[in-house]
Amino acid sequence: MPDIYVAPKKVKDSKALKKPKRKKQASEIEEVRKTHTANPLAAYVASPPDIRFENQEAKEKIVLLLRRHWMTNLPWLLIAGLMIILPPFVRTFPFFTFLPDRFQLMALIIWYLLTIAFIFEQFLIWFFNVNIITDERIVDIDFYSLLYKEVSDCPIDRIQDVTYAMGGVTRTVFDFGNVLIQTAAEVTQFEFLAVPQPRRIAAVLRDLMIEEEKEKLEGRVR
Repeated sequence: MPDIYVAPKKVKDSKALKKPKRKKQASEIEEVRKTHTANPLAAYVASPPDIRFENQEAKEKIVLLLRRHWMTNLPWLLIAGLMIILPPFVRTFPFFTFLPDRFQLMALIIWYLLTIAFIFEQFLIWFFNVNIITDERIVDIDFYSLLYKEVSDCPIDRIQDVTYAMGGVTRTVFDFGNVLIQTAAEVTQFEFLAVPQPRRIAAVLRDLMIEEEKEKLEGRVR
């Protein structure tokens, strides 16, 4: 009688056959909304809890508040440092020693007042020149002086294209660059100059554009 070979039954291992599910990667806008930056002096402020701006609507939420990267402050900080340490060296010059002591003291006081005014002005220009991204629009605030500022805004649904540019060793190492936004509004181009994390900012804007388009489509269906 011939031998009969019975093949063993294959046991299906559901765990082995089952492909692992890939975790859905959160979008940039979701990541930003989960983050809350409390430091008001930061150049990249995500979802600030206690910051409001002029003409902000009641239900409008700030997604990002941006300033120029702190590295852009180095030139005027170096100038301010030189202005602070310069007077002791100037006082050794012959033409300065001929002045009476009162005149020397007055000149020193005026010099340091000018130095403080220079530092204060440069800080205000950096602090109040901001770019704001909300869930409804983008806002560009150009602060020129205490007496003059220029404010431009554009709804998210009027944005047509978003690009970003980084160039040079410094910008690459410290991760800052320019974000250029083409719009169909009265102001056709917005420029966020020397802002931190330009790639993420551009991605956030694209996510907001997609959200706005979805809201329009849902509104039409309803």
